[in-house]
Amino acid sequence: MTNIENVTVAGGGVLGSQIAFQSAFKGKKVTVYDINDEAIAAAEQRIKNRRDLYKRDINATDEQFDAGLNNLSYSADLAEAVKNADLVIEAVPEKPSIKHNFYQSLAKVAPEKTIFASNSSTYVPSTYAADTGRPAKFLCLHFANHVWRMNTAEIMGSDQTDPDIFNEIVDYAKEIGMVPIPLHKEQPGYILNSLLVPFLEDAGYLWGNDIADPETIDKTWMIGTGSPVGPFGAYDAVGLRTIYNIIEEQKGDDPDFRPFLEKVRKMLDEGKTGSDAGHGFYDYPNPRYKDEDFLKA
Repeated sequence: MTNIENVTVAGGGVLGSQIAFQSAFKGKKVTVYDINDEAIAAAEQRIKNRRDLYKRDINATDEQFDAGLNNLSYSADLAEAVKNADLVIEAVPEKPSIKHNFYQSLAKVAPEKTIFASNSSTYVPSTYAADTGRPAKFLCLHFANHVWRMNTAEIMGSDQTDPDIFNEIVDYAKEIGMVPIPLHKEQPGYILNSLLVPFLEDAGYLWGNDIADPETIDKTWMIGTGSPVGPFGAYDAVGLRTIYNIIEEQKGDDPDFRPFLEKVRKMLDEGKTGSDAGHGFYDYPNPRYKDEDFLKA
């Protein structure tokens, strides 16, 4: 057992809200921090909307879900949100400037005991270690979307991370129902995204350059591999804003990817941000790729 009981999740977006509730569902006292009351309200609603998913996917009862809700609190005041935190899990947007500023602010108000962990899907711990003021207590803890079901937790430290802290986070991942995936070296994209992102980029290139439409690309992948979802269904699940930020950071100067980024930017401006919003490349809760006739001629 770890000594981690009080957890703050910074960022109540698609994945941050999932991490927060999964930790609360497993008995941790969790504070969700976000930048303003509007963002807090959105995070709270995202969490409440997952009741049926927990019941369907992992046979959770209403009583168990309600117990998780009762372990949650919310704050738009960073100092207040972390005042008792044993662990802060950062899930803010994948923008270096935002993350640097966040860790510099966090370092000023967090207790000395607090471990910092980043859910960054792209950046390695050494990118932000100096900002934290506690590199020995800083590492990455990366979750896959739909954490209650796709329950991996990739754990990656820098050469400054205390091995005891690393091992404690491995144990913490187990405590909240995750399968820990320890990495032995820093690797941008960890294991999962080192495999996934090139796949999504290639699909984006095909659509962005008008080679094929999203449904055709998804259909090709699903028929050819037997996968239950194609790359554009995966985009919706991950969230288009996250995907946009990752590909813009990695491929933003590549003219081959500008058409894709421009198309996604238009979708974001229209509020089509993915499955959590009800609209992305597909409409939810009944996306076209789940239709019985989707894979037929």
